[in-house]
Amino acid sequence: MNLGKTERLQPLLDKVTAMIRDEVLPLEDEYIEEINKGDRWQFTARQTEILEGLKAKAKAAGLWNFWLTDSKNGYGLTTVEYAYLAEEMGKAHLGAEVFNCSAPDTGNMEVLERYGTPEHKEKWLKPLLNGEIRSAYLMTEPDVASSDATNVGMSCVRDGDEYILNGEKWWSSGAGDPRCKIYIVMVATPNASRSKHQQQGMILVPADAPGVEKVRAMQVYGEDDAPHGHLHMRFTNVRVPASALLLGEGRGFEIAQGRLGPGRIHHCMRAIGQAEKALEHMCKRGLNRVAFGKPIVKLGGNFDIIANSRMEIEQARLLCLKAAWMMDQGDGRAAAPWISMIKVVAPLIALKITDEAVQMYGAQGISQDTPLARQWTHVRTLRLADGPDAVHRMQVARAELKKHTQEKI
Repeated sequence: MNLGKTERLQPLLDKVTAMIRDEVLPLEDEYIEEINKGDRWQFTARQTEILEGLKAKAKAAGLWNFWLTDSKNGYGLTTVEYAYLAEEMGKAHLGAEVFNCSAPDTGNMEVLERYGTPEHKEKWLKPLLNGEIRSAYLMTEPDVASSDATNVGMSCVRDGDEYILNGEKWWSSGAGDPRCKIYIVMVATPNASRSKHQQQGMILVPADAPGVEKVRAMQVYGEDDAPHGHLHMRFTNVRVPASALLLGEGRGFEIAQGRLGPGRIHHCMRAIGQAEKALEHMCKRGLNRVAFGKPIVKLGGNFDIIANSRMEIEQARLLCLKAAWMMDQGDGRAAAPWISMIKVVAPLIALKITDEAVQMYGAQGISQDTPLARQWTHVRTLRLADGPDAVHRMQVARAELKKHTQEKI
């Protein structure tokens, strides 16, 4: 089992690391400050200049679409190799998008590449791969526990050569972005002759389809995350061609499982990068801030906190790489418990270390003067995104118990 950095990966990793350090991070504060100028849901000229300029540099350098593991469209990297790149991207607010490796686009592009028709790929996948548009994935609903995908209830009724959609979605990440042109939507396609995991469908809906309403932006700890946003959406008699339904009725859960596996581990890879960045902030603050006549790193239990943070990061990274290696073996069922393990561990560790860094900064740590408060809210949200901790722990426990019983758990 090789979890190390390969000769193929190392030059790419060096270039990504350098670009994030030397070009992305120096522009991030200015980019974020621009959000509050004018309409928060539109990009200012300066934001566009910063972001598109960085993307153009990345693309020109061939640093683009790394996430396309096991794909003719990408580098052909393994998931283990991509993990190292994603960790570096996680250290910057703009890191993933600069290299066209952002959620939810990566998962949506995987869906389109695997399950889309040639027409879908030409119309939606091609501009997404080129970084010309953005997308959103609409699964969660306000009235049901959407961590159980069998609860999804958005109505999808066949009417001749069209489907009619009615219902509401929320926490639709990316739907607020003015560049978002396509939604991939989980819908109910009930049929009594099929199992409970064959009652859903996955359908493509253009963002400008008549009947699509942006109800409100959901706030995360009081912030609306503009211009990306996590929107509450309402669909009223939205009509799309029957050809927009991927694979057919009853295949939505199957597609969702294929989509969420890579997406979950990508989040975890970036979370480890965020933990590394928090530890860096913690160490620099501890060495440079003086209280009671000595650097604060020498006060209280700060040595232990720093040491434990390093050990926890190393443990989480190894678990993430093991989960990535399991995915690379091609057996999704065998990899699933490992993905669930890291989906619990990585956000918890990143959240803990970010919180310790905030504590080291004192009041400044919860202000806009460091990236830590913004990072804390993002990592805390990650404990719910793509399935809450409790659901993933349940999957891990089931896999463990199956070793000791023939009964269904």
